[in-house]
Amino acid sequence: MNSKVIIIGAGISGLATAFWLKEKGVEVKVLESRSEPGGAMRTSFENNYLIDYGPNSGLETTPLIKKLVDKIGMSDQMIYANETSNKRYIYRNNKLHALPTSAHAFIKTKLFSLKGKLRVMKEPFVGRSDDGYYQSLGSFVERRLGKEFLDFAIDPFVSGVFAGDPMKLSVKSAFPKLYALEENYGGLVKGMIKGAKERKKRAEESKQSARMFSFKNGMQSFPNAIAQMIGDDLIYNTEIKQIKRVANKFSVTFATNGIEKNLETDTVFSTVPSYKAANLFGYLDEELEQKLNSIIYPPVMLLYLGYDKSQISQPLDGFGFLIPSKEKKNFLGAIWSSTIFENRSPEGKASFSLFIGGARRMELNSSENKQTIENAIRDFSEIMGITGEPEFLKYKFWQNAIPQYNVGYVEYENYFEKFENENPGIFLGGNYRGGISVGDCVKNSEINSDKILKYLNRS
Repeated sequence: MNSKVIIIGAGISGLATAFWLKEKGVEVKVLESRSEPGGAMRTSFENNYLIDYGPNSGLETTPLIKKLVDKIGMSDQMIYANETSNKRYIYRNNKLHALPTSAHAFIKTKLFSLKGKLRVMKEPFVGRSDDGYYQSLGSFVERRLGKEFLDFAIDPFVSGVFAGDPMKLSVKSAFPKLYALEENYGGLVKGMIKGAKERKKRAEESKQSARMFSFKNGMQSFPNAIAQMIGDDLIYNTEIKQIKRVANKFSVTFATNGIEKNLETDTVFSTVPSYKAANLFGYLDEELEQKLNSIIYPPVMLLYLGYDKSQISQPLDGFGFLIPSKEKKNFLGAIWSSTIFENRSPEGKASFSLFIGGARRMELNSSENKQTIENAIRDFSEIMGITGEPEFLKYKFWQNAIPQYNVGYVEYENYFEKFENENPGIFLGGNYRGGISVGDCVKNSEINSDKILKYLNRS
């Protein structure tokens, strides 16, 4: 069998890239180890509850998302979050505080002390850092906005997005747009004002203002629809045995359902997690293998709970809440799933997605599931004023959840590019390059398809 491009991995990164290439007439084969597409996007329906075990939504940060949705015939399935979910809470001192979204709300909020508020107001007068690429998000925020804002806004936010530690994550690699506000404009407030005008010209939205979306049948229906468009060129249940260069092409040997096969191709594009990519390409480059294997993926448990609304005293008037590490609770935060999108739970019921572990609990493992779940439910019930036990409970333990773009990650980024230059025809992608969000992966899919096309045309 022959193909111009072989894509390894049928998550959203691989599928979207395959779609753009096929649309331009390129022969593509996608090899997937599982029996279904989607990668971390996994959705199930049980007892009239809809459970997203991976991403529960995306942010429409680029028009490319809607373009892709339209092309795969999913426009009538795409839904946006209820306005109610615009309100987000932070847990502090045994109380949920709405995160302020305006200057007036910031002045009135009890989430921050007067001293903390005054420190934030000094931000426009703080100069640039000399630390550049080797600056943690935590040190960046503390320098610009103060320790209290770091502890009770950024720390829980980072747990919600990366399941990470702000003192370890690189501000340049993990939050490049935030870093750019200081570099390009001299500060966050100045940058937000001036940057909004530039985003408008590029038809992009900031993650703060972008609309949150999902699909009527959950997030996995998105990759499922792309997979249907790719058809028989998507091969499931594959195990890659060997990738080797033969003249100016590649020979990919893989087994599917116990039968070994071989594909010849001009290009190999890997979208699997870094530690799996290390097994595929490590024999070509020892330093690449070391870097791919040393990217940290903390463990995270997704705990999904369903209750009768009569059991809950906390008003369900928001997206959910996040918990600062200083509060010492047994989970990172909770999304009020049935409040954000319609038809996520039966009539009269409410559903919640709790996140446990992350960089705060690197030692978390699946052997502790029972105790981990009991501890989280106890804390969650106390915060939400819930009586009784959940009537519905599901969970998934992700041993390797989200890649951490820690301080010094620029060296990894540069080396991946160096490897591609020295090994023409091999491309590395996935959520350890260019951003972890659904929007980032879709945006990068077009960038990667253009890189591959450029290589094919040149060769």
